[in-house]
Amino acid sequence: MSKILITGAAGFIGYHAALNLLKNGYGVIGIDNINDYYDVNLKYKRLELLNEESVLNSFNWEFIKADLVDKSYLMNIFDKYKPEIVLNFAAQAGVRYSLINPSAYINSNIVGFSNIMECCKEFKVKNFLYASSSSVYGGNSKIPFSEEDGVDHPVSIYAATKKANELIAHTYSHIYNIPTTGLRFFTVYGPWGRPDMAPMIFADAIINEKPVKVFNYGKMSRSFTYIDDVIESIRKLIEKPASPDEGFNKYDPNPSTSWNSYRVFNIGNHKSINLNDFISTMEKELGKNAIREFEEMQDGDVKDTVADNSKIINWIGDFKETSLTTGIKKFVNWYKSFYNSN
Repeated sequence: MSKILITGAAGFIGYHAALNLLKNGYGVIGIDNINDYYDVNLKYKRLELLNEESVLNSFNWEFIKADLVDKSYLMNIFDKYKPEIVLNFAAQAGVRYSLINPSAYINSNIVGFSNIMECCKEFKVKNFLYASSSSVYGGNSKIPFSEEDGVDHPVSIYAATKKANELIAHTYSHIYNIPTTGLRFFTVYGPWGRPDMAPMIFADAIINEKPVKVFNYGKMSRSFTYIDDVIESIRKLIEKPASPDEGFNKYDPNPSTSWNSYRVFNIGNHKSINLNDFISTMEKELGKNAIREFEEMQDGDVKDTVADNSKIINWIGDFKETSLTTGIKKFVNWYKSFYNSN
């Protein structure tokens, strides 16, 4: 099987991707800078589990602490391991934090991304997949969000950096013939999730009887997407790299494809869930009521996200959609176990 390098391997999606690919016979090299944007203990625990699984099942796994901004170190890693496939999930995450510390996003998401692309160029990587975001749809009001929609009006620095990633990837696909696939993730949740994401914030607040802030007075919805569904689509995309769109029309360009090996896909549940309904489902699973505090919309946020996932289904054959009830149940069971909640 091919050797895969995963950046952001100690992160939420990176951890799950590494574990799944190891179990499917791939050799995996994981890198992460273990920054302190959120609790590093959660990141180290994910790595600990990957190490344990590797020992128990003789997985070909190795972890290296590295920062994408350090280009020379990255080049050394590529030179040593010569990965054939790269999954770039390392990034400075979070819409709201980008309003406070925009330079962190420029360094990690622009400089770091460019460095990893340079490595892919130098070592002739056969397939490059990277995390984009549904945030790129920004001020769009057309629902559902389609990859064929224009995404030129971001409403946060985070979203702008993800749009920039897609443009950089297209350029490298064109000049250096690197197959690149952008993954526009829609509100991914599940076990081992990020503490700054809504499911973790809601669970902590409900269990500890703290107020749950419900923005835009609850008039918001999201395509909440369960982590296992995301990882399954990633594994299938690894097996089917981007290829040129033979019907691409330069006079009427499709933003999601190109004349070169470039693709962009929504990775999300096509059913959008109202924020209040999401909280209610979690209340039911936890057996406790939330103390809801209704507030105005936050800067940089988007009222509704709805994924049109027809393109990813056409490309890989299907897209599993775990129900919210099932997904929340699995998440809550993990949360209680990890945080020893009753």
